[in-house]
Amino acid sequence: MNPRTRGRANPRTREPAKPKRLYANLAGVEVGDGFPVRVVGAINVSPESFYSGSVRRDRAALRQLALQMVDEGADILDIGAMSTAPYLKGVISEQEEEERMVAAVRTLREVVVVPISADTQRSRVAAAALDTGASIINDVSGLSRDPEMAALARRAAGVILMAWEQGPSTAEPVTMIVRLLRACLTRARAAGVPPQLVVLDPGIGFFRQAVVPWHDLDCIVLAQLSRLRRLGRPILVGVSRKSFIGKITGRSAPEERLHGSVGAAAIAVYNGAALVRTHDVAATADAVRMAAAIRAKMSRSSRGIPSIP
Repeated sequence: MNPRTRGRANPRTREPAKPKRLYANLAGVEVGDGFPVRVVGAINVSPESFYSGSVRRDRAALRQLALQMVDEGADILDIGAMSTAPYLKGVISEQEEEERMVAAVRTLREVVVVPISADTQRSRVAAAALDTGASIINDVSGLSRDPEMAALARRAAGVILMAWEQGPSTAEPVTMIVRLLRACLTRARAAGVPPQLVVLDPGIGFFRQAVVPWHDLDCIVLAQLSRLRRLGRPILVGVSRKSFIGKITGRSAPEERLHGSVGAAAIAVYNGAALVRTHDVAATADAVRMAAAIRAKMSRSSRGIPSIP
């Protein structure tokens, strides 16, 4: 086949080109087209986290929450040891973040068999987490903050890379997100990270200097999430309890944002998300299954295959 025409419609038959199937493998959890939408349970051991309901500091409470999330359907557990919310002053020392992370990973590894993800921007913390039993790195900076993180990512069995705001921007929101995620992929490729181990995150809740108000940007990205398919990687979306939901619903306290979070997660899945990160696994897992089932029928119908009544 002529490489210049690969992926285009056949000019003789006028049959539409088959869309590229998205696939990734995060520590043995297969994600993307043809696989169930995966649920990532978010656990924080950082008292400065924006949502105190997600925080567990003692071992017994941490073990209980991990077991509960897995029982409710979590495929992966993601541990955060330092708040990354852009509107909070949550930076702590590298040593403190490492100590928190290592203790949490060790505790979870004793009681669950699902993969553990370390949510950190620091290579030292990520390395310690991998040494303790984590297998996935979730870097909200997309390998842009710590120059050693890209090389370290080769050790992981899966990498989640988020679009990270670089400063004020006048670009159209989704175009900006695509550009930032392309840069993430470029850094990962340059470091030798296998592409099938990479999942991308558009960074809902992390953009505060865009051309549109931050809460509008989050809605635009969710509404147009299918545009990110062009990047060729499965998409993870994290909307759980975030401030754009509070802005739209008038729920100022994160504790009041469950229903809005579940609704936003369902929209994300319907528009193409392959993974959803959440503090509330049971409620979100049900919404994810419903949205995925409806999305599947829509996809079948668009291919001329009638849906089953």
